[in-house]
Amino acid sequence: MKVKLDPTDRKILELLQRDSNITNAQLAQEIGLSPAPTLERVKKMETMGVIKSYHAVIDLAKVGLGVCTLVTVSLKGHNKENINAFMKAVNNVPEVVECHHVTGSADFVLKIVAADIPSYQNLMLEKLSNIEVVDNMQTTIILSTLKDSKVVPLP
Repeated sequence: MKVKLDPTDRKILELLQRDSNITNAQLAQEIGLSPAPTLERVKKMETMGVIKSYHAVIDLAKVGLGVCTLVTVSLKGHNKENINAFMKAVNNVPEVVECHHVTGSADFVLKIVAADIPSYQNLMLEKLSNIEVVDNMQTTIILSTLKDSKVVPLP
């Protein structure tokens, strides 16, 4: 359900997307309101689900995750049971950091992180290929990332 946002709400969202550590006082100053109504607006957007969470952005290489891949997955059948079984299984694989149900030649696209190629290969052999409903998987290794913005343009 679409939520109606006024220009002040949009400005708050733009600022929080750029720096979620901004203090309420700084945020209030930036948007031209006092701290109390600013905090009230933020809390309202959190309650309504507009703001879902706050996260630290991790440098994968610096924490030992040197391989990042995109994997397209096709299921054996396109029915609700297979889709639910796959989603349940993937939710139990922490290396799968994104899972998208898509249209086109594949059913899902996964973003997977691993320490190295042997770790990735083990993950594929031991976990993902053992998901009963999986028919086919194709891997694309990400060589470098030119853009990885978490800031979405607000209409």
